[in-house]
Amino acid sequence: MVGPANRHDAKLLAETIEAVVVERPAREEVEQHLCLDKGYDNPSGKTAAAEADYVAHIRPIGDEADTTRRHPDAKPRRWVVERTIGWLNKCRALLVRYNKYARNYLGLIQLACCLLWYRRLRQLNGEPVLG
Repeated sequence: MVGPANRHDAKLLAETIEAVVVERPAREEVEQHLCLDKGYDNPSGKTAAAEADYVAHIRPIGDEADTTRRHPDAKPRRWVVERTIGWLNKCRALLVRYNKYARNYLGLIQLACCLLWYRRLRQLNGEPVLG
């Protein structure tokens, strides 16, 4: 799902949930949870999560996060999405959007993701990673 950069994420939540390609288990088998940040603490964010049969966990606006760690020697972890976007930003065609059409840009994102998975699989198999 590709949207304009000047549109808030909360307004694209329903379309983003619909665009997920991973098959979800039946709701009767496993309860589905969706963790969202303060930006989704509005009626449209809550409605989109409820319509998709998710149990929404949204930190209320004004509520501060607990900064204490469970293990004192534990390192902070980057979010998976931020890390993946960091990997994708290494592709210049994605970092600076030259494409006029959303379908072309989405195709480049899919190609870059395939390339990331290909490199990861080669690395796991002990083969040299090219490029």
